[in-house]
Amino acid sequence: MKILVCLSKTPDTTAKIAFTDNNTRYDENGVTFILNPYDEWYALVRALELVEAGGGTVTIVTVGLAADDTLIRKGLAIGANDAVRINAQPTSAYFTAYQIAQYAQSENYDAIFLGKETIDYNGAEVGAMLAEMLDMPFTSFANHLDMQGGKAIISRDIEGGTEVVEVEGPFVLSAAKGLAEQRIANMRNIMMAKTKPLKVVEPVAVEDTVVAVNFELPPKKTAVKMIDPENMEELVRLLREEAKVI
Repeated sequence: MKILVCLSKTPDTTAKIAFTDNNTRYDENGVTFILNPYDEWYALVRALELVEAGGGTVTIVTVGLAADDTLIRKGLAIGANDAVRINAQPTSAYFTAYQIAQYAQSENYDAIFLGKETIDYNGAEVGAMLAEMLDMPFTSFANHLDMQGGKAIISRDIEGGTEVVEVEGPFVLSAAKGLAEQRIANMRNIMMAKTKPLKVVEPVAVEDTVVAVNFELPPKKTAVKMIDPENMEELVRLLREEAKVI
């Protein structure tokens, strides 16, 4: 199989959330970035498992700037054969999907994998947009995948049960927890990743359809009030007068 895996960077989960430029842009000063876990742990690793079992190649693609090359090399160290960086700052899900689609449309991939969402914006939009732009079938939130010839057997959780679908390739899949197990690159693979191909592609001009105009932090949590378990009247009063449903 010839598989393309989309990787994105996200702030580390412990990063401080702040905004700059009059609250129109996330403040990246002092922030440590990581590969989006759904992309790295599940999408990339399952793609590698399929290629290891049946042959083929895994290419990773990222929409980002030169500063992201270190994270891309991590994907190569985990096992990808080569990488492509589309040289642009991602500004929206549509922009990201469009750039990847423009690159992928002439490459004849058998499958395109990505995480179900990024852990910063949680939009879960890129996969569906990418599939539409490439006119491919799309299966989201996959937690199990087997290949039978050119057909993929995919399982995903639904309300009250599990859904199993079959899809002919080429297809786009978004990965949820359970699709694979996280891999840690060893020192040998980290060193080998430095020599693997990383191709830089210039972006295609496109107008964003949605632009974020403002960000704001949620209100700070109020202090916890401790109530004597024997003082039920005070508890009832606070629930009636001060408690807020979120």
